[in-house]
Amino acid sequence: MPKTILEVIDLKKHFFHRKGLFSAFSGEERRIPAVDGVSFYLKENETVGLVGESGCGKTTIGRTVLRLAAPTSGRILFDDKDITTATTEQLRKLRGQMQMIFQDLDAALNPKMRIRDILREAITVHHKVSDEEVSRRIGELLEQVNLKKGKLSNFPHELSGGEKRRVGIARVLSVGPRLIVADEPTSALDVSIQAQVVNLLRDLQSQLGLSYLFISHDLRVVELISHKVAVMYLGKIVEMGLSGRIAHAPKHPYTHILWSSLVEKQSKESSSATRNTQSGIWGVFDFERPYSGCRFAPRCPVYESQGRPTVCTDPASEPQLRDIGDGHQVACHFPL
Repeated sequence: MPKTILEVIDLKKHFFHRKGLFSAFSGEERRIPAVDGVSFYLKENETVGLVGESGCGKTTIGRTVLRLAAPTSGRILFDDKDITTATTEQLRKLRGQMQMIFQDLDAALNPKMRIRDILREAITVHHKVSDEEVSRRIGELLEQVNLKKGKLSNFPHELSGGEKRRVGIARVLSVGPRLIVADEPTSALDVSIQAQVVNLLRDLQSQLGLSYLFISHDLRVVELISHKVAVMYLGKIVEMGLSGRIAHAPKHPYTHILWSSLVEKQSKESSSATRNTQSGIWGVFDFERPYSGCRFAPRCPVYESQGRPTVCTDPASEPQLRDIGDGHQVACHFPL
């Protein structure tokens, strides 16, 4: 039975900012609930995909889980140890076990350093090793990510997008992590290169027993690489379950719309049932002031078809994740 390596319990991360001249004088602040009560767990050698629209809180969860950002409340357990309030020194000792693949390829790699020096720095920051051991380790990393040795003398800007992504993965692997948060690791890459990166991550997981929290808006990639998928909307997880069930038998209207749009894009066709489900009102909403009750209600076609029941907008009856069988959870009063 695989061991749980990461457990997140009722995690909240709120941001505060002042808006307008009056707020600057009055001291009033607006609260932005970027992550608002999220719970999930991740087992060893498992991939949990995190999907949702831009701004729903996916990256904030990843950064907060690794304590790159301090949580507002909730608990984060890594390897059965509570790291929610871990000190800087305690976190420094954990960095070798938990790492992040950052989305921005150019910002993630120092443009003034050659690839050899980037990897050397990553290897020596957590371990005191000889130059001979560093060279040996660099050779291993290049082999693991399928990158030619001739690239070691290059600067990041001299590499292709796929090569830069491989360097980023090699740098993360250099410290020997057990948990990797991959934030949009296939973005800004051609489809063929995306497939190579996905296959590489899957091979590395099989070889090294890695656990991934895989953050992406690319539903095809998430379905391919993930064992479980959590769907986020405005700071909350609205559905969670096995990858195949989330993709092909979703229960939350929002999840259904997400995957239906993918199917429609691929086939350029959709059934009348899909068209009806997608007929909700898709406008622009204030992420800083989510609606009471079900946050998806203003855009939900099921809410409209049910005659706008008050249970969906009543703050006292906000839908909570509930198990509907086989570990499939959904937060909806009228699941599909």
